[in-house]
Amino acid sequence: MPDNETNQTMDGRFWTRTEKKQWMIGLFSGCATLYACRTVMPLCAVPIAKELGWDKTQSGSVLSAFFWGYTMTQFLGGYLSDRIGGDVVLPIAACCWSLVTFWTPQLAYISDDKFLTLRIIIFSRVLLGVFQGVYMPCITSFIGQYVLQNERSSFSAFVVAGTYGGTLLCGSLGSLILETYGWQTVFYFLGVSGLVWMLCMRYILINRHRQKYLPITIIEKKDIPQSSIDSSSTPWVTLFFKSSFWSMIIGHFCENNAFFILLSWLPTYFHENFPDAKGWVFNVIPWVVTIPSSIFGGWLADFMITKGYSVTFVRKFMNTITMLGTAFFLVIISYTSTYLGALVCMALAVACCGFHNSGILVNPQDIAPKHAGSVFGIMNMAGAIPGFIGVYMAGHILEATKSWGAVFNQTAAVSVFGWLVYTMFGTGKQVI
Repeated sequence: MPDNETNQTMDGRFWTRTEKKQWMIGLFSGCATLYACRTVMPLCAVPIAKELGWDKTQSGSVLSAFFWGYTMTQFLGGYLSDRIGGDVVLPIAACCWSLVTFWTPQLAYISDDKFLTLRIIIFSRVLLGVFQGVYMPCITSFIGQYVLQNERSSFSAFVVAGTYGGTLLCGSLGSLILETYGWQTVFYFLGVSGLVWMLCMRYILINRHRQKYLPITIIEKKDIPQSSIDSSSTPWVTLFFKSSFWSMIIGHFCENNAFFILLSWLPTYFHENFPDAKGWVFNVIPWVVTIPSSIFGGWLADFMITKGYSVTFVRKFMNTITMLGTAFFLVIISYTSTYLGALVCMALAVACCGFHNSGILVNPQDIAPKHAGSVFGIMNMAGAIPGFIGVYMAGHILEATKSWGAVFNQTAAVSVFGWLVYTMFGTGKQVI
């Protein structure tokens, strides 16, 4: 460990090497739990729609409803984490989203009225999004406060890889439970899993963290003059006039559009086009390859920066792999008629999304290092919009055209647009 890193770690402001490993595993598991609870509805959408009599548009409404709530709490999550601490926000949010997941099957039978049941399920999905929306800004705040700057890309990439691990868990084990015990049991299992993770975090990692770092935080806040606190507020007016800020938001918006459509409609695509295929295969393979691609992308980004490449070049390079790679394989899948070809193209498209975690996703720490949590909250709030617009429109397009090619081609076009904007105006330099 370099001397300066040792000094920074030993003064108590940053996690030690052991603590960093523990939190990497804990937050990775949290991302996995988060996405497992999020993707259980797409996994079970086909049998639920069949049982409750939903068409494609109604299914799209249920799948996209999550992102209405998710959008609401992005900035709030970052603000609360910065003000009162992520150690307070995280366990409360995790408890709530786990309980919503656990009780969802009961809500499906609360009324005999088909449309009332649909509205109740939509509301539960919005509520799930509200509670899950605070998680990513929360861990961004954690990373910004307790991880050394030259380790944040790899740390973030590893932690966010947990989102693919959660999708993998839901797609593999969830598919087996779905086929054996029915869709209701999948919700119960994942809801309980979320509660178990929350209790482990609260009474092991967070408890130790508070004992060590809470006294330090209190002392530091007492030593900071009120004038310094006031001047540290995020200069939003200055930021809103920076093209690099808007290119980051547009790029994140376009990447999330592709990722959320794949996340929400992938199971339905394979069910409809290859009805004899095993769910545990096509719900697993794309996410198996994405975990190493995300971790490798984080390592590659840090490696390129240490070799002298500018941060701007590295972020744009990662974004090129993400956007153009995803767009290419989405176009190819439109012309693929075999199950193996579709599975390979889908896996590679999702794998390209993994490089986003070391590209635009960490860009707020580049352009606004002192305000990364708040800037990330705004960026991710905009990035959640495709979750309800893009996912809903995909269902509407399918209902109107009966063509998966139309969905994939328009998604690819949006990805190319996002790549072009960020390539022209994006930067890795500090803006504010």
